Amino acid sequence: MSDILKFKEPTLDVPGKPNKKWRLAFATIYSARALYSILNQNKKKEKSRKLPLPISSTPSYVVLNVKPEAFSCIDQTTLTAIVKEKNLDLLLEFGGIEGVADALQTDIKNGITTGSVHDVALRQEAFGSNTIFQRPPAAKSLFHFVVEAFKDLTLLILLLCAALSLGFGIKEHGLNEGWYDGGSIFIAVFLVISVSAVINFQQNRQFEELSKGSNNIMVEVIRDGHRRQISIFEIVVGDVVYLIIGDQVPADGLFLDGHSLEVDESCLTRESDHVQINSNHNPFLFSGTKVVDGYAQMLVTSVGMNTTWGELMSTISRDINVQTPLQAWLNKLTSSIGKAGLAVAFLVVVALLVRYFTGNTENEKGNQEFIGRSTKVDDMVNSMVRIIATAVTIGLVAIPEGLPLAVAVILSYSVNRMMADQAMVRKLSACETMGSATTICTDKTGTLTLNQMKVTKFWLGKEHVDDSSSISKNLLNLIRQGIALNTSGSNYRATSGSTLLEFSGSPTEKAILSWAVQELDMKMETLKKNCTILHVEAFHSEKKRSGISIRSKADNTIHVHWKGAAEIILAMCSSYYDASGSTNDMDDDERTIFEQIIEGMAASSLRCLALAHKQIPDDQEEHDIGVGPPQKLIKEDSLSLIGLVGIKDPCRPGVRKAVEDCQSAGVSVRMITGDNVFTARAIATECRILRPDQDMNDESVVEGEVFRNYTQDERMEKVDKILVMARSSPFDKLLMVQCLKQKGHVVAVTGDGTNDAPSLKEADIGLCKGIQGTEVAKESSDIIILDDSFASIATVLGWGRCVYNNIQKIIQLKLTVIIAALVINVVAAVSDHEIPFTVLKLLWVNLIMDTLGALALAIEQPTKDLMEKPPVSLSTQPLITNIMWRNILVQALYQIVVILILQFSRDSILGVNKKVKDTMILNTSVLCQVFNQVNARKLEKKNVFEGMHKNKLFWGIIGITIILEAVVVESLRKFADTERLSLGQWIACMGIAVLSLPIGWVVKCIPVPDI
Repeated sequence: MSDILKFKEPTLDVPGKPNKKWRLAFATIYSARALYSILNQNKKKEKSRKLPLPISSTPSYVVLNVKPEAFSCIDQTTLTAIVKEKNLDLLLEFGGIEGVADALQTDIKNGITTGSVHDVALRQEAFGSNTIFQRPPAAKSLFHFVVEAFKDLTLLILLLCAALSLGFGIKEHGLNEGWYDGGSIFIAVFLVISVSAVINFQQNRQFEELSKGSNNIMVEVIRDGHRRQISIFEIVVGDVVYLIIGDQVPADGLFLDGHSLEVDESCLTRESDHVQINSNHNPFLFSGTKVVDGYAQMLVTSVGMNTTWGELMSTISRDINVQTPLQAWLNKLTSSIGKAGLAVAFLVVVALLVRYFTGNTENEKGNQEFIGRSTKVDDMVNSMVRIIATAVTIGLVAIPEGLPLAVAVILSYSVNRMMADQAMVRKLSACETMGSATTICTDKTGTLTLNQMKVTKFWLGKEHVDDSSSISKNLLNLIRQGIALNTSGSNYRATSGSTLLEFSGSPTEKAILSWAVQELDMKMETLKKNCTILHVEAFHSEKKRSGISIRSKADNTIHVHWKGAAEIILAMCSSYYDASGSTNDMDDDERTIFEQIIEGMAASSLRCLALAHKQIPDDQEEHDIGVGPPQKLIKEDSLSLIGLVGIKDPCRPGVRKAVEDCQSAGVSVRMITGDNVFTARAIATECRILRPDQDMNDESVVEGEVFRNYTQDERMEKVDKILVMARSSPFDKLLMVQCLKQKGHVVAVTGDGTNDAPSLKEADIGLCKGIQGTEVAKESSDIIILDDSFASIATVLGWGRCVYNNIQKIIQLKLTVIIAALVINVVAAVSDHEIPFTVLKLLWVNLIMDTLGALALAIEQPTKDLMEKPPVSLSTQPLITNIMWRNILVQALYQIVVILILQFSRDSILGVNKKVKDTMILNTSVLCQVFNQVNARKLEKKNVFEGMHKNKLFWGIIGITIILEAVVVESLRKFADTERLSLGQWIACMGIAVLSLPIGWVVKCIPVPDI
């Protein structure tokens, strides 16, 4: 069947640039051919062999086959039908896979030719670009967020208060002046809704952009005979794409070449069983599916909206506007405070009504207001209106309408800064959770190390080899053969005519290939031509080895090569080669020598791999090759050890400091690696995960198999002590995460492989490596570390704590304002029957705190102090701590005392009229909040000015706040009901407010429990 699929059908050569007079004739002929082809296909449909996927057959778009004459031999409709319907008969009609490649003008070995500037553009014009247009989420415009803001209970209460205030104000003071209070509330609500809607709209767009960025997968293709990495969006029909384990298939296409390829099609079919792909029976690959085993090359036949995945995604809309746990908690807090404020307002109404109807209130002339039946109805109504307006104002004081908005500002700002620090947040809640992390389970390769591997040692038998000239020719050929063929990597020329070779594949593969080419003079392409590959077992993270069986074309002999973790390959060997090429039996003593060699290289922080070989005797060929399940096709026992390869991967600069920073922050760093226990211990010691003087028997280092074989009780008892897990499988990693979570830890886990997906999902914070991470791992993660560095993980930890800390600062500032204003208004209303803060003035103070104040504290960046504190548990520790309550109550008490003294001073202290006094009260209150912002920068430290000189934006916001307050006082006198103040009065207000700073310093000397 494979030979039939590769049959080449003669094709019609159509000139790329025909004369203009023939274009009309060509279009007519082509249209007739296309119509005939469609009719003919419909007749053959019942006879065709088709395996349709369970996808809706009615697309949500129209495919237009408007294409240049260069691809006249095949159209998009046919290409889509071949793959989507798994139609082998239709594929045969076009001469098999090679016939389709010819029709697409693709060289299967060298890929498409991009020598012409217009070649890629021509293919995009003919077959479309590889972009998927998802149906946009319904009503996600700015208007949508305005409507959402109106659903907030707090704002609805404000609107009700605004309507009541407007009606009562006009009733009492007339239309000209009575609309001020009610109208100002409407304006304030409009501002809050506008700011909230704009911020949420921008945040939504920002995460959509981040989502687009996360979908920009780099794919390896071959073009002009050279392998190169391009964006998934740049793939065109006719491209030859390389696929390995963990890759997402980037487009629909056909299997060209490869081994042991299995894909997960559950995203399309909902079937959990993996599908084998081969050239004989099922060469069809679908966009969006995942490679779970093997490797291959595919020919792209459909891209973008013409793919099965594109059709499916066009019917799906995504909602990324998910509320974080902390935002939900703050919404509840806001609602609770609002309800408490309304309850207080109700009690004030009752108290004022009792005072009024018992004759204990006086009017402006000093006369008793209620005198029984003698009281006029208009006077009684006006009094009722005033009492209710007072209660409404008190209720407004307790509504922290800007608190959730302030949190949104913090999260949005932090996400942007984390992106600049090489961390892309996929789930907003991860920003908060990361600050509570108590342990980080990290990979070694690429995270703690540079992932720049180089072969530094080679042992042939029991001898260390520095020069390949000492190796016998036959053995040298076996080494070259095993390295060149038992690999998923390759080498290629950087440019045409260049002598410089470049290597592709995993870092380990590239290191071995580079060493073999440079030190052993390996000719990879020649070796491939001289052998026929029979079976391949691709490298798998659980087995930690890869194998291949080949037939030599020169003498028709069959050879098996294995490569993998040294101790695993060693266990499969019963003999070994020496430098002369002779094989020697391996007894227990010699096996111990090899184990000591492996341990010695591992102790030098080298990753140790082994190469092994076996020639299959002629009488065993039929029995061992081609019979049985795929995993048993390659001989696994009685191998001959060829050699041991030591690969050095240096630690990243700065990783030791990053680990120490995490440890000083109370976060345990655990290394989970596939390397053997000696390499793992050496690297962990170098990175300071382990101390240099750490006891070898203190249970801090364990192998994955040992941990796996513990009972559940033993695992729970020992898991806190384990800092390094060597020779671990993805299942061992998942098991450790589950145990740590059961012990009460908040766990962050790094991962990059497809098999890491369960651990990334199970962890509280999944951290995927952006460079080495597979698409399956990225989709399972919460945050993508763009540079793969552990130092970036430590930075993310700092930002997580900073988010939490900044939210606490804003809550402290906001509650101080609420408590002070609520107590002042209640006391003044009950005792003096007149409140110092009108609705408009309160909203002005709140607007300063909710926007400018929140912004000033939201831009605070992580400090060293945050990384010296233990993690905060969101589940067991309150967001508002005892330290915060201490700061809130003392500052609120100071403001209450000062404002009430000014309120009840009459003319005895200030010597000014009532309007100037009210203006000074407003001015003093606003300035107190300004200086209290400075106090809020440090919740515990006495020196609140530390690092403030570096934050120019903070200074700018403070300056803007003071300027706006001056405008309100000096210029908006009519609207704000204020009076101009003299220089002396401004200095007096400023002096009273500045005292907040020394009071803040003194109060932090008072010890209180942390929780």
